Amino acid sequence: MFRNEPEIDGALKQSARTCVIRHFASHLLLLATLTLAVTGNSFAQNPIIMDQFTADPSARVFNGKVYLYPSHDILATEGHGRIGWFCMQDYHVFSSPNLTDWTDHGVILSQYDVKWVDSTAYAMWAPDCMYRNGKYYFYFPAPAKHSTFRRGFSIGVAVSDKPYGPFTPQPEPIKGVHGIDPCVLISSNGQAYLYWAAGRIWVAKLKKNMLELASKPQMVQGMPPKGLIEGPFVFERRGKYYLVYPHAAHVSERLEYAIADNPMGPFKYMGVVMNRNPHCWTNQASVIKFKNQWYLFYHDNYLSPHFDKARSVCIDSMFFNSDGTIRKVIPTLRGVGVTNARQEIQIDRYSCKSNGGASIAFLDTSDTFMGWKTILDSAGAWIQYNSVEFGAKKPGSVEMRAMSNTGGTVQVRLNNPDGPVIATVRIPRTDGWKIVKSPLSEFQPGVHNLVVRMTDSENVEIDWVSFR
Repeated sequence: MFRNEPEIDGALKQSARTCVIRHFASHLLLLATLTLAVTGNSFAQNPIIMDQFTADPSARVFNGKVYLYPSHDILATEGHGRIGWFCMQDYHVFSSPNLTDWTDHGVILSQYDVKWVDSTAYAMWAPDCMYRNGKYYFYFPAPAKHSTFRRGFSIGVAVSDKPYGPFTPQPEPIKGVHGIDPCVLISSNGQAYLYWAAGRIWVAKLKKNMLELASKPQMVQGMPPKGLIEGPFVFERRGKYYLVYPHAAHVSERLEYAIADNPMGPFKYMGVVMNRNPHCWTNQASVIKFKNQWYLFYHDNYLSPHFDKARSVCIDSMFFNSDGTIRKVIPTLRGVGVTNARQEIQIDRYSCKSNGGASIAFLDTSDTFMGWKTILDSAGAWIQYNSVEFGAKKPGSVEMRAMSNTGGTVQVRLNNPDGPVIATVRIPRTDGWKIVKSPLSEFQPGVHNLVVRMTDSENVEIDWVSFR
């Protein structure tokens, strides 16, 4: 994979010295996440959903949980969508109390459920959801089948008593709105606004019923003058309104942002939130504050590296400078927060690795949802996975799901590639995957970086590591 930067710093320099430096930097982040670690929560690795394709993430916090409303990429087949293009027929919603344990609540709305939608289009694109008046309002774009509404895409609303549905769609789309990628903001004064994309970004006030416009649509002022702009997401922080959006000024989209004093603008362009991805033409984001930390949800094509119309949602931490500007977010494999040592730690979602001798590959290229494996094939090669919570009680052993056509020995170290050795694991020569166990020679409670380092010049493959 092309993205392998650690969570805190910028571009990854894969050397032992660099990782030692970043080990100290990572503890700054652990200060913020220590409370979560103490309560036993563990956090995500990217991508966060591993059994289906998800994209265009709209994340919301309802009743102390995070709810994720993404679009749902599927692969088009003959007679079902346009082969080689985006294909989306329904929406799922996912929820999590801690950003790592995600519950799929199943399909909440399908193109076949909405009477006005052209069910042959397979174009249920980026949605959003908002709570008001004791109801949850799910906004979605789709092409209409009736000529009355047909001007490209229309935006519909489905309503539910619960954030995970069931949602009941309104009989008609919102009048006066034609575009894609709806986003809803309820400002601190209680006024609701609808944003959407139609070549540029548009905005209008919503009535209290959340189903009709209360003002005429107007184009948001202050956006860059050239290139495709879509996927608006607006949030409020300290009296300012932040607009995050994808902008295809060149070959692919990068995430940019603008700030305004008024939800309807004018907005002032401020800079880049995330650089463009040369392997995935699109990107789209949402931003939440959860347990006193800001997070950026976005998508990538990690699970489909050769077809960027099948995407996957990721999360990374987002930070603000003292003047209110956003620090650029560097995409990571590792994701956010602290991982419980007793879980299956996917070290292929690494924080950093050695310059040579360590690589990542799919477990099965015919089924990428199975994830990845780590390959170590030279003496001294290592891979590092930051922020593992070992707790206070010593585990009985370290376990690895591993295989090797030669047999080989690895050391399990803490904190950095030259840190203390807590276990030495001999991986036998095998024809397939095998669970290998080894006792711990040393134990250190608390949160540490985990390093797996090759001691000989053989070849080993590791799926996951766990402490039982």
